[in-house]
Amino acid sequence: MKGIILAGGSGTRLYPITRAISKQITPIYDKPMIYYPLSTLMLAGIREVLIISTERDLSSFKELLGGGEHLGMMLSYAVQDAPNGLAEAFIIADREKFLSSGESCGMVLGDNLFYGHGLTGRLKNASSIEKGALIFGYYVQNPQSYGVVEFDEKGKAISLEEKPETPKSHFAIPGLYFYDGTVIDKAKSLKPSKRGELEITDLNRLYLEEDTLIVEDMGRGMAWLDTGTHDDLLDAANFVRTIQHRQGIMIASIEEIAFRNKWICKEQLAENIKDLKKTRYGQYLMDLIK
Repeated sequence: MKGIILAGGSGTRLYPITRAISKQITPIYDKPMIYYPLSTLMLAGIREVLIISTERDLSSFKELLGGGEHLGMMLSYAVQDAPNGLAEAFIIADREKFLSSGESCGMVLGDNLFYGHGLTGRLKNASSIEKGALIFGYYVQNPQSYGVVEFDEKGKAISLEEKPETPKSHFAIPGLYFYDGTVIDKAKSLKPSKRGELEITDLNRLYLEEDTLIVEDMGRGMAWLDTGTHDDLLDAANFVRTIQHRQGIMIASIEEIAFRNKWICKEQLAENIKDLKKTRYGQYLMDLIK
């Protein structure tokens, strides 16, 4: 399975403070924002990733992450010329010959953070999907701001709505999706919504209509943070700081994940952090290879 990070368009919600810089280079506490979605795909076992963003922001990502060789990965980059909707990512991936018809794919939004017990197992299970699609439901107080999934009494998804005025449930759909090899053809069949976008909810609805959509409830033990506003960004930074200080572990350390996945050796890890030895982040990684 290959992976996509869609990191374009949403940064406008943080205007004007972050207009001068790429939003995904903006840190969430002690790491660039892009580390968080990238780490999610890495925990799923995905090593080939396409990062889609604006032409302006891609140069920052390339400078930060390069081709991914230092992580034992293959990172590619593509431009989304305008915010034409999340589902356009799969058309772009096809255009760039990153994803071919018949290949499964996972996609995560560039400003989403996931953390919790059992997350790695959930992600690896999702990335093994062969037919249909797997997305998640997450209980929120303000479902009007998200795509919303409605379940029947047996816990099966029966409807999907995009930012409804009167939601049928409190379960939002986080920005993390896994699809089978029909996703490109399905994305190409979509028509723009009233907002002029190819909606991810419409793509998911195609799977729902053919009865191949699985929606898993993330449950209480999982944290999902969408950092689309200044308050959300501060909440995420405080969350990461609290977990790391209390537990002594790093959230979204891409070097650590690559090392524990055996994608890189001790020597490569040491090379990656040679300029970080005086930082808390670098000292944490050095302890892994002592």
